[in-house]
Parts: sequence; structure tokens; C-alpha cells
Amino acid sequence: MSAHDFLLEIGLEELPARFITDAMNQLEQKMSSWLNEQKLEYQSVCAFSTPRRLAVLVTGLADRQPDITGEAKGPAKKIALDNEGNWSKAAQGFARGQGVSVDDLFFKELKGVEYVYANTFTAGKETVELLEAVKELILSLHFPKNMRWNSYQLRYARPIQWLIALYGEKVIPFSIEGIATGTISKGHRFLGEEVSIVAPANYVTTLSEQNVVVEPQRRKEMIISQIQELSHEQDWLIPIDEDLLEEVNNLVEYPTALFGKFDDEFLEIPKDVLITSMREHQRYFPVENSEGELLPYFVTVRNGNAEHLNNVARGNEKVLRARLSDAAFFYEEDQKLKIDDAVVKLENIVYHEELGSIADKVRRVQYLTNELSDKLALSTEQKKKASRVAEIAKFDLVTQMVYEFTELQGKMGQVYAELAGEDKEVAEAINEHYKPRFAGDSSPSSLVGVVVSVAEKIDTITTCFAIGLIPSGSQDPYALRRQATGIVQMLLDNDLSLSLETLIDISLSLNEERQLLKRDKAEIKADLLSFFRLRVKHMLQEKSIRYDVIDAVIANGFTEVSTTVAKANVLMHQVEQPQFKQVMEALSRVTNISKKHTGDMEINTSLFQKEEEENLYQTYMKVQEQVAEATAAKDFDSAFHALAQTTEVIDQYFDHIMVMDENEEVKQNRLSQMKAFASVIYSFADFQAIVFS
Repeated sequence: MSAHDFLLEIGLEELPARFITDAMNQLEQKMSSWLNEQKLEYQSVCAFSTPRRLAVLVTGLADRQPDITGEAKGPAKKIALDNEGNWSKAAQGFARGQGVSVDDLFFKELKGVEYVYANTFTAGKETVELLEAVKELILSLHFPKNMRWNSYQLRYARPIQWLIALYGEKVIPFSIEGIATGTISKGHRFLGEEVSIVAPANYVTTLSEQNVVVEPQRRKEMIISQIQELSHEQDWLIPIDEDLLEEVNNLVEYPTALFGKFDDEFLEIPKDVLITSMREHQRYFPVENSEGELLPYFVTVRNGNAEHLNNVARGNEKVLRARLSDAAFFYEEDQKLKIDDAVVKLENIVYHEELGSIADKVRRVQYLTNELSDKLALSTEQKKKASRVAEIAKFDLVTQMVYEFTELQGKMGQVYAELAGEDKEVAEAINEHYKPRFAGDSSPSSLVGVVVSVAEKIDTITTCFAIGLIPSGSQDPYALRRQATGIVQMLLDNDLSLSLETLIDISLSLNEERQLLKRDKAEIKADLLSFFRLRVKHMLQEKSIRYDVIDAVIANGFTEVSTTVAKANVLMHQVEQPQFKQVMEALSRVTNISKKHTGDMEINTSLFQKEEEENLYQTYMKVQEQVAEATAAKDFDSAFHALAQTTEVIDQYFDHIMVMDENEEVKQNRLSQMKAFASVIYSFADFQAIVFS
């Protein structure tokens, strides 16, 4: 069987940078999956991308599918033959379905029963014939946003300009919206020209000659190398933000780094403003000195070669100067606005049509902050600061700077609050109450910031659930999952003795009082607990906790986050110990039989008939106290060992005692003893959830 390389290239108008990497990965994954489904042998699949193309190269692709031989099982012998021993209609139909004669049928025994069988043969198809189906692969790519272009019926991210589907030297014929496959690709828009790809293996080098670097990793390495060279030449420190690097990499086909300068006077603007203006609006890398101070320079990446870089730099400087002039004006004007006056303006900004204005949200958050401050026993000074943060945390939303640069909300609040003479911790918490902003972000650095952040996030989550805005599938427009995860993280990071259920109850009661609940309160609470349960479970999974250990520790409660994690860590250590299985089996015997208890849990010691009953009762009384004390001290290792020490007594009990006694009174008393002991065990974990192979 011979093999050739296969190249698929989709030429497009410039794609948005944020679409490209995912689309390229989709193309690679879909091509690999399709080849495997078709049982086509190949050596490798490699994807490429630039702003104007998505491509995939398959090396060593076999020229046909392998032939497949096998056996097909038909009806049982007693059905395949009639009373005279002739082939029945069922057998004849089976033969026709397999494309064979009844003379080719034979019998084989399977699990003591004879069945009719037929040898099957499926000839492999030619790869050239199969590859026409990659048209559907192209159409199956999904993007964050599709549109209908010109007179095309196809909705796609951008109009398709050319197509290459080349297997060896043969073009695979198909067309999309009148664009037929061929061998013609396009070089750099300004530095290259149309070029014929004569062989798939030449794809990378052919386009490189036309100033197109199709390997995204190679482009990225070129950008990093050029920035590092500038850094060395100029004695600068040029921080490379990974997200910005990824975006810039997807904006160019041939990268050339260069630098420009801006007026020193703009350095009086806060550093975050300058960096945001350069990075978010212009895609520039900021420049710092060795002390981390911003310098009046920037680095950008041109989509082209090194010719006339001075002209390019001057053009970029002119654009940036206009941006920074606007920022300087906003910065100066915003300082004329008093914080309390800004807070009043929040009354005029709608938060949600069913939930009122941002000022309404601020009042809810301030109430929740005060409640949580009491629950957590903050000092008088901390309570005062937290309340002030909650009151003014959103004031910067009415500033011109945040209106222009929404990424700076919170950061500008901190800057303006410090300039207005607010307490430093209050100003910092205004910024940090948005934390954690994303996965991997840190919690607020102060307890004041943590309390306001938790209050702000639980208000958002609860009010959304109250009016039916519940995340489903991949849809989560209000980022409620992220905010719930943030609450879980903050409770854990700060070891706060505040349960998620208490938090939910406080917020729901507030919303009920303000008549914001559009659904039954109990139903909303159940939905919220289920929602947070998944967040806690996901958090434990990220900590590499076994799935069965997770099930064990959250089975009877998860809302005390730090407690749940501590128990999981203890169990993760214990499951590796040789004696753990014996402990688990003993404790599980108690919890398993306790499920048969139906009455109250009053234990009558006068009904004990054997020494083992009394021993278990005394052990229960002792371990109940030990587990309670250890749990109160958050010493869950000691709590586990207290339970583990009961193993021998439990085994002795079940060796000598029949719980389900014929005497109903004795039976119920023993079940009450099991139920009481099980409640102590369950207070730590449901050991029956743990799985041993």
C-alpha cells in the first residue's frame, strides 16, 4: 500500500486574532478524528494558521483503506434451519444481508448455543474518493461569531477566498460558495504573491519564500527573540504578557518587532492606565527599567519586514500620543469629581431591569458586608473599613477613565480613592474586591477586601438565581460559576468559619425582604446549594483528590469549605495505608445496617444482652466526644484516628451480635445504637463511597 501527503488550506479574509488558535486546533482534531473513523493509516497531522489561512498537513496518508475480513453472527441454529433441515427464511435473509450464498454459511458454538455465521469481506475505498468529505469538515468548524457575507448563503467567520485540497499531486475536487479547490495559495498581502503549491511537503517552505510564516509557534519564537534582542540592545526590561503575545502572533504573517517613544510627561499618568492604553488598544508591549519603573517607550510588532521601520515607528507614536492625551485629560477631569457625588450618580445606571440600579446593588452589598463582618467577628475598625469599601467600591464606574478603559474598573477606584485621602486599606480593597477575577488569580490581600468580595459575589449569584438567570450547559453570561468558585477559594484561602449555606441564607433573606425573589425561596436555595456543591467538587478535583474520596466527604455536607478540604486531605493520606480497608469495612458495616432504623434513636442499655453491646456503647460514647472535640479544633487527623480505633470493637460486635433479632424491642434498640454510631461516622465522611479494586 503506497502513501502520499495531504494538504488542506482554507484561505480567508483576515480572521479576528482571538478566533485563530482555537479554529486551528479544531481543524487538527477534526482531521485526526476523521482519518481514524475512516481507518486510514497516516504518520502525522500538523496544523498551521495565520490571519489569512487555516491549514492542516497529513503526512504518509495511505492511498486506500485496508480490506476488512471478519465473521458475522446470524440467528441460532434452531431458527436458521426448518424442521426438514433446510435453510429457513431467516437464514436466507441473513445471507443476503451479508452478500453471500447460503452455501457459504456455517455454524459455530457460542456459550453452549450454536449460531449460523458468515465470513465477511469489505474492500477498502480509495483515499482520493474519501477525501471529498473534508468539505464537510471545513463547514463544521465553529467560531465565536459567524456572519453571512456578500451574496453567500454560508455563515462563516470570514469569507473564504481560496481552497487547496491536495493529495500528492492530485487536487481533490469540491467547492464552497463557488470557490473551487486548486493548488494556488497567497503569500503575504504586501510582500508576497500568488504561488502554486506543487506538493504538500513543500507547503511551509513555499509560503516562507512569500514572507508567510505558517507555523504559529515559529512566529511566536521570532517575536520573543526580536523583543529580547531589543531589550539587550537598549538595556530595557520588556515584560511579555502571554495573552498579548498570543494575540499579536495571530495578527501577523511575518513579524518584525520595533520600538517607539512617547513624551515623558505622560509618565505622570498611573502606570496601569499607560499599560492598558498600550496593550488593550494598540497591542504594544510596555518598556520598564530594571526597577520595574515604566519608561517612555513601547514595542510593537509589524506585519512585514524590516524596511522603513522609522516611518512605521513614527506612525505608531502619533496614534499612541492621541490615546495618551485623552487618558491624561480623563485623569485630570476625574479628580474633580468627589467620591460621594460619584456614588450618587450610580442611581442612574441600570444594573438589571429586574434588580434595579447599581446603587441598589451597592446598598445590598453594604448590608451583606455588615452582616458578614458580624458573623466573622471583625474588629470595630475592620467593620468600619469594610462598610466604607462596600459603599464606594463602584464609584469609579462613572469616571471618564473607566468609561474609556473598562479594564481599569477597580484599579482606577483605588488610585482616585488614594488621591481623595481615603484610608490605604480601603482604597486597596476597592480594587481587590473584584478578585479573584479569573482562574488562578489570588484572593484579596486583606480580610476587609475578602468580606466585600464575598458579599459582592454572593449578591450577584443569588439575585441572578432569584430571577431565573441560572447557568446551563456552556452558557454563563454573568460568569456565575467563576464568581462562585471565587467565593469557595476565598473561604478556603482565609480559613473562614462561614458556611456556604449561611451565606446563601443571609443573601436570600435580604432579597426576600426587598421583594426580588421571582421563584419559591426554598427552590432557589436548593438550586444554589447544588450549584455550590459542584464548585466545591470541582475545586477538590483540581487538588487531585480521588473521585470516591470527594464523594465520601461531601455526601453529608460540603458547605464548610475548609473543613471539607481538610477531611479530604486526611482521607487521601489514609487510603494509602494498609490498614485503611479494614477500618473502612468496619465503619461501613455500622452505617450500612443503620439505614434499616426507622424509629427514634433512644438507646436503652437495660436491653443489652451481651458484653459486646455494652463495649460498643461505651466506645460510641467515647468516640462521639473525641470526634466532636477534634472537629471543633479542626484536628481532622485525630478525628479519623478516633474512628479508626473502633475497628476491633465493631468487628467483635458483629461477630457475636445479631442486630436483626427476633425480639422486636431488642432489634430496634440495636438499630438505634447503630444509627447513633453511624451519625458520628457520617459527621466525618461516608466511608461506603470509597472504592477499592
